[in-house]
Amino acid sequence: MHRRQGLILGSVLATALLTACGGSAVSVTPADGHADPLCAKVADLWPDKVAGQERRSVSTNGGTEAAWGDPAIIARCGVTSPGADENCVEANGIDWIYSELSDGASFVTFGRTPAIQVLVPKTYAGDAIGAFGKAAAVVPQGSHRCS
Repeated sequence: MHRRQGLILGSVLATALLTACGGSAVSVTPADGHADPLCAKVADLWPDKVAGQERRSVSTNGGTEAAWGDPAIIARCGVTSPGADENCVEANGIDWIYSELSDGASFVTFGRTPAIQVLVPKTYAGDAIGAFGKAAAVVPQGSHRCS
């Protein structure tokens, strides 16, 4: 992941965390490709709970963004699929590119277009990404895999 992308992702997560602490809807910016029809199908399968946390309202009304818990775990569909990276992990049959952020981690599906991004605060380290397997599986796996 490029440094600029990491800073942008960190900024998105920081904004969401600040909003989440205020108790109102979590502020989420839709991904550039959120209008892709597959994203609507993904959104229909967002999990009810992630890492034991209930779903929260978000500032958008498109449905392709979602949040759970406080601090908020945030998911967005329609981000750009990342290139190959040594930080590729598999969870429940889905390949993800993992990037460490100052306040948590970013996971972006690998080999799927549109890609799904999940921002996970440090509070939930290791407990969140598996919940997104069913939603992510809606987007067909391309030829790129972690291994």
